[in-house]
Amino acid sequence: MKERRDAPQDRGCLVGIIFFILGLGTLLPWNFFMTASLYFQDRLNTETEASNGTSVVRKEYYFNNWMTLLSQLPLLLFTLLNSFLYQRISEAIRIAGSLVFILLLFILTAVIVKVPMGEDRFFSVTMATIWFINSFGAVLQGSLFGLVGLLPQKYSAVFMSGQGLAGTFAAIAMLIAIGSDADSESAALGYFITPCVGTLLTLFSYLLLSRLEFAQYHLNKNKYEAGTTDELLKESSTVENGKLNGHINGSAGGSPAEAEVETSEDGTKRAFLPLEQDESGQAKASVIEVFKKIWVMAFCVTFVFTVTLSVFPAVTADVKTIFSQKWERFFISVCCFLTFNINDWLGRTITTLIRWPRKESRLFPVLVVSRVVFIPLLMFCNVQSRSYLPVYFSHDAVFTVIMALFSLSSGYFVCLSMSYAPQLVEPKDAETAGALMTFFLALGLSIGAALSFPLRALV
Repeated sequence: MKERRDAPQDRGCLVGIIFFILGLGTLLPWNFFMTASLYFQDRLNTETEASNGTSVVRKEYYFNNWMTLLSQLPLLLFTLLNSFLYQRISEAIRIAGSLVFILLLFILTAVIVKVPMGEDRFFSVTMATIWFINSFGAVLQGSLFGLVGLLPQKYSAVFMSGQGLAGTFAAIAMLIAIGSDADSESAALGYFITPCVGTLLTLFSYLLLSRLEFAQYHLNKNKYEAGTTDELLKESSTVENGKLNGHINGSAGGSPAEAEVETSEDGTKRAFLPLEQDESGQAKASVIEVFKKIWVMAFCVTFVFTVTLSVFPAVTADVKTIFSQKWERFFISVCCFLTFNINDWLGRTITTLIRWPRKESRLFPVLVVSRVVFIPLLMFCNVQSRSYLPVYFSHDAVFTVIMALFSLSSGYFVCLSMSYAPQLVEPKDAETAGALMTFFLALGLSIGAALSFPLRALV
């Protein structure tokens, strides 16, 4: 079925803005917990005074490694689960319900800031919160990737651009919290209230989406096509009344293809005009058939995130500055998290202007694999504490440049892989391709999170 000529327009780019906000909302949980690693480490790795007056350091919790792993494992599991849920649970319940639970978990995290508790209990509660908040985040992200796949391709780039900006948003919020004159508890409380507001805005944006005509047309296209089919049937009926006798008796000048005659059991003859079959009536290809067409892009998105999560933030967040202690308060927030997120967002945004290499090019996977060079480069930076490897890049500027290239290439190749995959299949299979790519995206994140443990120990 061809698209209607009077298809509605995205007035004021409102649908684009909403999908940008939805993209922002999907990665707020991960980025706010990751960027707040200094706050969590301060509460976990405290020093106590022994009876002889010396300070004793508490046990090491390896917060960055566990946070990364317990963020990405539920993302993998629930992304896979979502591929079954979407057939049984409505899209509105999956998306709105996930946002509501994420909001409640963020409120819990903000409340805990003011609740005194032992390090072990605090660690357990935080890890459980991270697990559940990313479980709902996985369902949310998978559902929204399927949703945006029903719109024109540019909206996928807008959605992923919003995801890229989520980290920048979190890093700036952390910088404001660190730079404020408030005590550490009040600053942390203000920091965790921010994603509560952001999640609430995301929920309202989603609820508004269903009221916009442009979104209704693309997201509920079957209803429009059904309506169009009804109109065609009425037109056929009108034509039938005028041409029926002519077609049956051969006195009209139309060809047999214009109208067909059907004789019912009671001998009544009925003429009708055949209608063009639309795409919604075609059988979708199997998951295996779709995978065979997009496996290169699936490998690319998996490999990109494997490399990225293997060292960020587990290794990069432990890099120390060579300058003053005053700068040390801001160093990781600026040179690690803010640098990564700005350039990751920039890399994703560049794909709206430049798309090189093309999806058919063999150079594309080669460039993706070449990113593995960033792993040793970052491990040779001034990571503390370290046991085995020497420091080759101690200066803050060198670390910042490596981080910028590392994150720019990550955002660029992820966005290209995710947007290329649906183009390699028939339009009717685009949603299946999007769901598969979301799974492999989560797989890459999980593999990278698992690799972060041995790589951090190797430093």
